[in-house]
Amino acid sequence: MEEQKTKRTLVTKLKSFITQSRRVFRVTKKPGKEEFRTIVKVTAIGIAVIGAIGFIIHVVWKVLS
Repeated sequence: MEEQKTKRTLVTKLKSFITQSRRVFRVTKKPGKEEFRTIVKVTAIGIAVIGAIGFIIHVVWKVLS
């Protein structure tokens, strides 16, 4: 009896996941050229900032030790 409940809940969760995934795929769209460029620029700036912060911390750590 317990095994059937587990299977039912697993099947219910799987069906719910598939339904939610379909909804997301219907709503989403492929980004346009300008939107894609903006995303790439923002990502590159973020990576550069994080890298610069890490480099500064590394240099300060080496100077102080």
